[in-house]
Amino acid sequence: METPLQLTWIHVDPSEAVEALVRKEMARIERFHARITGCAVTLEAPSVHHRHSGTQYRVRIELTLPHGKVVVGRDPPKSRMHADLYAAVKTAFREALRQLEDHVRRIDGRVKRHAPAARAVVDRLFAAEGYGFLRTPDGREIYFNARSVLHGGFARLQVGSAVRFAEELGDEGPQASTVSPVRRRLQRGGLRAAGT
Repeated sequence: METPLQLTWIHVDPSEAVEALVRKEMARIERFHARITGCAVTLEAPSVHHRHSGTQYRVRIELTLPHGKVVVGRDPPKSRMHADLYAAVKTAFREALRQLEDHVRRIDGRVKRHAPAARAVVDRLFAAEGYGFLRTPDGREIYFNARSVLHGGFARLQVGSAVRFAEELGDEGPQASTVSPVRRRLQRGGLRAAGT
């Protein structure tokens, strides 16, 4: 960093251990993005007059970058997590790192790409029981249930229906977590799945 870390204590007794934690977390963030030019961290507890049921710490982090700022800091929820200053510091730095990653992606023009949905056909359907099996182009069988079919489309599925799906590992093997029926459109020479 071009300027040294600024650490401010408001209604919190300064602590070498907490300061060491802040510096350690900041060093971790600097390893991710070396172009941070400044960092101000404020550790705050409510004043003695505003403490009701336990201390809820607030941690505000402001990272200065060549192309903007990343600011983390909002009123903490009333939870045990922010009743511990160490936990509040770690939570705030995790959020700062997440926001910094997003900022860097935007600046670099990188867009998060999702894997394309796999395709399959309904191979077996047990409509009364609310489940069925898909057959992938490579011959694998994938379990799915009515809840995994988008927009209540389970009732419209038939054996042979083309679908897109997202696969995950279930308790008893591969299963489809999201099933989306593929619309069909009429083309010369017969029906064809949209997008194929």
